[in-house]
Amino acid sequence: MRAQQHIESDQYREVASLLVPLAEKQLLMPNVTVAEIVPMGQISPIEGAPDWLLGEFTWRELSVPLLSFEVINGHGRPALTGRCRVAVLNTTGLSDSLGFIALLTQGLPRLARVTPEEIAERQGASCDPYDEMVVSWAGETAIIPSVARLEQAYLDFCG
Repeated sequence: MRAQQHIESDQYREVASLLVPLAEKQLLMPNVTVAEIVPMGQISPIEGAPDWLLGEFTWRELSVPLLSFEVINGHGRPALTGRCRVAVLNTTGLSDSLGFIALLTQGLPRLARVTPEEIAERQGASCDPYDEMVVSWAGETAIIPSVARLEQAYLDFCG
């Protein structure tokens, strides 16, 4: 199974991860992917931005693009409520000028200790364009997002 192959090695039998709630789904990401979860703050709109690019917000004196994972995948825009948080993600290095991107979340994440025995790719589950994989972990369904594709979408918009 692909999901197991990603985390199985002689050195690592467990990956510290976060289950991050979205409007109707949840993301599963290794802790090293998530720089920080912060409260929703002031969002500055970006002129001419696609619907999935909600704007930019200031995090640690940096301007970080805020994306909606639901919208970029062709789903409806989630509500902005008091439960919303922002997941600031470390980028994969596609561009030296883009150190972080952020995703709008619908609440606080939960810690997850992912082991090969507890995770499996959901056979037959349909992936959206920015999903790396749909998995079952400890009886729950989660999406592993493609951070590199999210980065590339933003970089393509910036031209």
